[in-house]
Amino acid sequence: MMLNIGCHLSATKGYRAMGEEALKIGANVFQFFTRNPRGGKAKEVVPEDAKALLQIAEENEFAAMIAHAPYTLNPCSTDKRIREFTKMVIAEDLEVMEHFPNNFYNFHPGNHLKQGVTVGIQYIIDMLNAVLKPEQTTTVLLETMAGKGTEIGRTFEELRQIIDGVILSDKVGVCFDTCHVYDAGYDIVNDLDGVLEEFDQIIGLERLYLIHLNDSKNTLASRKDRHAKIGEGLIGKEAIIRIINHPKLCRLPFCLETPNDLAGYEEEIKMLRVAYQGSYE
Repeated sequence: MMLNIGCHLSATKGYRAMGEEALKIGANVFQFFTRNPRGGKAKEVVPEDAKALLQIAEENEFAAMIAHAPYTLNPCSTDKRIREFTKMVIAEDLEVMEHFPNNFYNFHPGNHLKQGVTVGIQYIIDMLNAVLKPEQTTTVLLETMAGKGTEIGRTFEELRQIIDGVILSDKVGVCFDTCHVYDAGYDIVNDLDGVLEEFDQIIGLERLYLIHLNDSKNTLASRKDRHAKIGEGLIGKEAIIRIINHPKLCRLPFCLETPNDLAGYEEEIKMLRVAYQGSYE
């Protein structure tokens, strides 16, 4: 069984070029922004370019393509204009993703900005109920967050509350970010089994579709969210290797968001492929 692993790539040179870049660094998973990560107009999809990427993905058995929402979006802002802008952007991005069917769209749940978690969660639910469509093939992923400031998504319970409020909840899943959950206070270094059991009881492992594989520059429960290269943070290489080999996780796509250039990503991918046992059936 192959380790499904990749990293974040730039779509500025086109979709086909992004697929070719993934192959060069040994990735069969990749994440990209459909537009500038700080906002802006969506990247135009040229049908021939999209088809070329799909062909590369099929021929090379890519495990997943993940679009990531811009960081500037906040579906639970105090400002109605920002909430409406967020809804518009995510709706547009989901239309783009239908050029790449049966893949994922990942977003940060947002910051409630002292309105309270309950109010913030309701805004997120309202947004998802407005943009999700029965016919879409894309699964929208709520990312686990570190909990800095007024971030929503620090606890599994908060993510569960969002999912429970979404009408088309079969279109919603979770992205588990290792840096974020560690910084949020879940001890994946010393009690990975316990954390996964808690996740399963609250959310359900069947809703876990993607892992952002990152080390952390900060201590457990720091609530700071600073990614580190694999083995250079406080999660550590050994714990990361246990994660990719865990029988409940090993089949999932893993996406690196470590502070790297392409050469650095290539080295991390090679290192993790060597460390992968792939023996769980």
